[in-house]
Amino acid sequence: MAKIDVNEISSLIKEQIKAYKDNVKFENTGKVISIGDGICQIYGLENALQGELLELPNDVYGLVLNLEKDTVGAILFGDYLSIKEGDIVKCSGRILEIPVGEEFLGRVIDPLGHPIDGKGEIKATKFRPIEQKASGVMARKSVCQPLQTGIKVLDALVPIGRGQRELIIGDRQTGKTSIAIDTIINQKDQNVICIYVAIGQKESTVASVYEELNRRGAMDYSIIVSASASKPGSLQYLAPYSGVSMAEEFMYNGKHVLIVYDDLSKHAVAYRELSLLLHRPPGREAYPGDVFYLHSRLLERAAKLNDELGGGSITALPIIETQAGDISAYIPTNVISITDGQIFLESDLFYSGVRPAINAGLSVSRVGGAAQTKAIKKVSGTLRLDLASYRELEAFTQFGSDLDSQTKAKLDRGKKTVEVLKQNLHETLTVSEEVVILYALTKGYLDDIEIDNIKETEKQLYKYLKTSQTGKAIIKHIETEGTLPENMDEFMKEFKANR
Repeated sequence: MAKIDVNEISSLIKEQIKAYKDNVKFENTGKVISIGDGICQIYGLENALQGELLELPNDVYGLVLNLEKDTVGAILFGDYLSIKEGDIVKCSGRILEIPVGEEFLGRVIDPLGHPIDGKGEIKATKFRPIEQKASGVMARKSVCQPLQTGIKVLDALVPIGRGQRELIIGDRQTGKTSIAIDTIINQKDQNVICIYVAIGQKESTVASVYEELNRRGAMDYSIIVSASASKPGSLQYLAPYSGVSMAEEFMYNGKHVLIVYDDLSKHAVAYRELSLLLHRPPGREAYPGDVFYLHSRLLERAAKLNDELGGGSITALPIIETQAGDISAYIPTNVISITDGQIFLESDLFYSGVRPAINAGLSVSRVGGAAQTKAIKKVSGTLRLDLASYRELEAFTQFGSDLDSQTKAKLDRGKKTVEVLKQNLHETLTVSEEVVILYALTKGYLDDIEIDNIKETEKQLYKYLKTSQTGKAIIKHIETEGTLPENMDEFMKEFKANR
């Protein structure tokens, strides 16, 4: 029998002990104790953090929104119907991120970055957290570059600048989305990337927006983020944050972005739904107390960065739906106080045929002339006052029949101003076209034309502008200098003579 060497065995054991690697993995796990409507209550996640991403079975993810004494309240993304009581939940140690980058241009995606347009997978390499601290005061620059909408009344009376937040507000079916879509269409060849975020919209509406943008070549520089009405409240809550995270990727790379949130009323309703299901105390109109913070931390991420950070910008156009024109309701006043002005659309104007139905009295841009080209600023200086005095005079004179010639002339000019400011859907104008028609209006060159012939005269004016030698020189001057050409009167007299 062979002799056993005890020393050899002990040395082998010692080597084994030295080579042993501790593969014990500690995980912070909990159990689902209740689930319903995309909301999950979890017991046992002692170290969970606010906003942390949770991992559940069947590739379902959760986001921590409530930290209570014994439980954690989370909203779920994915097929939450496959989750049942007793399922194990793990903390990921990460916050929610979405893929970003130029790979998404031309695509329709959900708020998690998954394509929903049937055009195949999107291979993105970059990710950004959906919640990001807004740029500080020192990182910003004052708004100084115009973002042309191609809509006469907006560019003249309520100008929008790159980096501005301009609210579009009005009742249902008054043309709010149309203004946003026209603005996106007008960014063609303007070096602006556009993101349209559809929150709680019908899928047919999102499809028609896609078709219109695609038909006009605008999808080449656009992304649509859709959380339709059929999607759970968790995705509708997430959608605008996903959109602005994508926008920030472009902004911090020195690019200009236009983002449309359509609409934040439905976003507030989705957040109210989540909050009430999480048993948060309701406040005014059953909205949670932090609904103001919900929208302010979203809209504050729109900015014009200073030159050291690349000079990029995010221009935000949030849309809010009012009930019976009540601009003083809770959510409208919240968003008005966060934004840099509002475009108020009035039902009465819309149904009387004034489209876009913009109420010039209640619509305002707090950036003002800083967001206008010098040429448009010059020709539109008295326009708001003219419109206001016309509306006042119109209300006053409907009770009397005897009018002096001066009052009649003022009323006639006012009617023509309203007629000129009307614009057909998806018919955006260049800056030079806007300048020429507004110059003709304010300088009295349309005073001798019948109201019924205004639209035809306008078409002829644009045609003459593009074909005549003087007109071509005016276009070149406005495009290069941005100021009002000195030969405008010569051009208008020439047009009147050849008309």
